[in-house]
Amino acid sequence: MTNRIPTPPDARTVIVGVDTHKYVHVAVVIDSWGIRLRDQAFVADSGGYQALITWAETHGRIEAFGIEGTGSYGASLARAVRRAAGKSDTIDAEVAARSVLAGQSTAIHKTADGVVEMIRQLKITRDTAVKARTTAMNTLKQIIVHAPPKLREALHDLTDHGLLTRCAGLRPGPIDTPTASPKHTLRALASRWIALSEEMAIHDQHLARLTTETAPTLREGFGVGAHTVAELLIIFGDNPDRIRSEAAFAKLCGACPIPASSGMTTGRHRLNRGGHRHANAALYRAVIVRMRYHQPTVDYVARRTADGRTKREIIQGA
Repeated sequence: MTNRIPTPPDARTVIVGVDTHKYVHVAVVIDSWGIRLRDQAFVADSGGYQALITWAETHGRIEAFGIEGTGSYGASLARAVRRAAGKSDTIDAEVAARSVLAGQSTAIHKTADGVVEMIRQLKITRDTAVKARTTAMNTLKQIIVHAPPKLREALHDLTDHGLLTRCAGLRPGPIDTPTASPKHTLRALASRWIALSEEMAIHDQHLARLTTETAPTLREGFGVGAHTVAELLIIFGDNPDRIRSEAAFAKLCGACPIPASSGMTTGRHRLNRGGHRHANAALYRAVIVRMRYHQPTVDYVARRTADGRTKREIIQGA
């Protein structure tokens, strides 16, 4: 990530590299000849960000910042730098600065200060609720397996919905018997599952509204729901212009072709296994839905199958 800050033209030109951590950021300043001038650590908060920028400006005209981890610990510092205009910490910071000097670090970071950042936060919260709800159901069923026979038989052969309803309505009374304890546990787990479902529904409403407002055309696509759009928007960030081509976007999603062999050329390719796994999974789900229910896609699959292509090759666009 690089950012330029206007400073007096008569000052020495310097480049600042920053190795970011949860609580402390370490900065190194080098000049345009690659000579290391100084390093210093700063607290990772708003005051520390401003102190780092002010400290850097005392060494000369800042040509660029090289910040590690602009998608995590370095995100707030990157925003602070923009508004203003490696394995030890200092070694990593110096590497970041020298990467900028060598022209190797030119990627533009996601700004994470708009609607897409809101979507990302909601998506994370919703996903953790899904995991917690699954854990609650699995634990509930494990408790039933070891419950007293009379209680276990009363809950036997119920559907998940019926099981949750029955368990949520249990009345354990005082927890002083081998039957009261599992009743209390089952009621708590069932209530947790129901509460998490209600929470997820609220997140889904917000995600549906925000994704529709942000990418209405994409939301209209067959088999493309709010969660698929959310994952793709998260890839773009709040400054989608940083991704300059469809090929770059495909690479970010792990959907770009690369040669299947590093030896003799065979003419065959496979998809890059790198990229954002959640975005790749979202694309895969959309493709599967279209292959099953979207008639033009169904017809395309039939034609490609007749040509000898496998399902996997068709999905990969081979």
